[in-house]
Amino acid sequence: MTTRLSAIASHLRRPTLTNNNNNIIKSFAAANTRKMASSSEPTITLYTVGTPNGVKASILLEELGLPYNVKALKFSTQEQKEPWFLEINPNGRIPALTDTFTDGKPIRIFESGSILQYLVERYDADHKVSYPRGSRDYWEVNNWLMWQMGGLGPMQGQANHFFRYAPEKIEYGIQRYQGETKRLYSVMESQLAKSTSGYLVGDRCTIADISCVGWVNSHDWAGVSIEEFPKLKKWLETMLARPGVKRGFDVPDKREPRKEMTEEEKEKIAAEARAWILQTNEHTSSK
Repeated sequence: MTTRLSAIASHLRRPTLTNNNNNIIKSFAAANTRKMASSSEPTITLYTVGTPNGVKASILLEELGLPYNVKALKFSTQEQKEPWFLEINPNGRIPALTDTFTDGKPIRIFESGSILQYLVERYDADHKVSYPRGSRDYWEVNNWLMWQMGGLGPMQGQANHFFRYAPEKIEYGIQRYQGETKRLYSVMESQLAKSTSGYLVGDRCTIADISCVGWVNSHDWAGVSIEEFPKLKKWLETMLARPGVKRGFDVPDKREPRKEMTEEEKEKIAAEARAWILQTNEHTSSK
């Protein structure tokens, strides 16, 4: 495994980082990148797409000011199922990350929550967006990260699917997952109502907040309003105003300024995605 990852990493670190198609590796680094305690620059490559899960990793990398390369995967051609990527993430999902570990050999990290934990454990020595390991707030952050991974992401993801992408409208599925998404928003609302900082845990933005922001920001795509959750709405505004969050949302491609879309415009976008989602389902069922 290490040998195969080394070959992939070597290819991705070639000096020329662009080619003539859209399969491009871009290099991102915040202007205020600091020298790591190990006195060596990280050799991170992020494999991603600008989804609510994908932006978690890019937002954290930007918040920490770490230099990194990014490889944008093409869902439309099932690139995430190609053998070279399955060596990095056997589940064929984004985001995934490769880095040079402390022993000098490549390491792969997959699943967005695992990536967030890896990056703060290894690179956030100053606890910019984390707390000291073993502290009460450390474990509270872990609670909310697991809550997002097991609840908000999967439930809102299903709301997205049944509301936007399913080839037929199934009202039970729509109501079930929209209702569960709203319930989970109410849990965040209650937590934020007790917060004096405006963030989920303690006195700072942490990976608990970072794990949730992409999902809450796309609430309307799931057909769920946040108007009845004033604390959550304020939290989202605060998060979206952070420079690192703004930059992270622009990975791998710069996003157009948010604008109100008609249902017809939303349906057009959903129809384009629906085609490759159904293609993915067919590809999976044929295995």
